[in-house]
Amino acid sequence: MTLKLLALDDVDLEVVSAHMQDAVFKTGDLQYWPSRKQFAVAANRFVWENTAVGDQPLERRRAALVFKQVKSVRSVGFDRKANENVLSLLAVTFEKEGEGPDGAVELVLAGGGSILLDVDCIEVQLADTGGAWETKLKPRHPGAA
Repeated sequence: MTLKLLALDDVDLEVVSAHMQDAVFKTGDLQYWPSRKQFAVAANRFVWENTAVGDQPLERRRAALVFKQVKSVRSVGFDRKANENVLSLLAVTFEKEGEGPDGAVELVLAGGGSILLDVDCIEVQLADTGGAWETKLKPRHPGAA
């Protein structure tokens, strides 16, 4: 079953973040279109929802994560020009700015890097774009059971 999610507030964004936790992608898989106010990541996400079902194999799926209403993009902790560098996503968070819906979305990366999106509001789409493939490795987190 393919996944399609839409996030319009910080609670929805937490669900998207959970599904994208441990997704991996190359720096070259990041795209920003200022005139369209869109930022996208093409990633190989770990299929966490299968781990809740007993006999399911561990899988990854190709997925597109698209942020709309993006005013600017900044990155820290990695070289944006090194297109083949592989990054791992830990979480997607939102920090509200003032009383309105605008704020900053942060894509928190393993190793201390991050991608910061200045947004007018939360409008995020996550969709699986390809078939699944089996993986032998389940992502592990220090301190996790």
